[in-house]
Amino acid sequence: MTHLPLILILAAGAASRMRGGDKMLEQVAGVPQLRRIVNAACATGAPVRVALPPDRPLRAAALTGLACEQVLVANASAGMSASICAGIAGWTGAVMILPADMPDLDTPMLQRMLACHRQDPRALLRGSSGAEPGHPVLFPADLVPALRDLQGDAGARPVVQAAHNRLRLVPLPDRAALTDLDTPEDWAAWRAARPEA
Repeated sequence: MTHLPLILILAAGAASRMRGGDKMLEQVAGVPQLRRIVNAACATGAPVRVALPPDRPLRAAALTGLACEQVLVANASAGMSASICAGIAGWTGAVMILPADMPDLDTPMLQRMLACHRQDPRALLRGSSGAEPGHPVLFPADLVPALRDLQGDAGARPVVQAAHNRLRLVPLPDRAALTDLDTPEDWAAWRAARPEA
């Protein structure tokens, strides 16, 4: 039996560019973005872990009732690598890394990534808009040990670069793979373009 990859949602960042707000709790169609993206991941049927900081209880509260595992990242200030290392602890299979601040990603897109993994379990998969790479990124099982050695705030970029010959882009609709919102202005512009949100 082939096990589904773990979906690791990175939500431990400080959101410092929000100037006091929290992008993880921004409302998208009446739901906090963090809850929306975790719910979308859970709906794929894959196991889901969410990397959270210890000092943002409202993020954890936003996940009440969802079938995900919450992982507190004690050293979240050390950078994205700390979240990845904490999130994959004890996991030996493939891992899809998904930033939590991407409001255009949804369940069918995540399912497309999982379907591509089933077709080619050794490929390093990366969501894209046309030829422009973005997120999420799905690491085959044999690359997961390299993720445990990450340091700093470069995320998994060193692992992706080292395995570039195995990289396969997975086109996702519009700019969903590229749209991450870091500032109040980003959110305002995104909402202006999507009145339904």
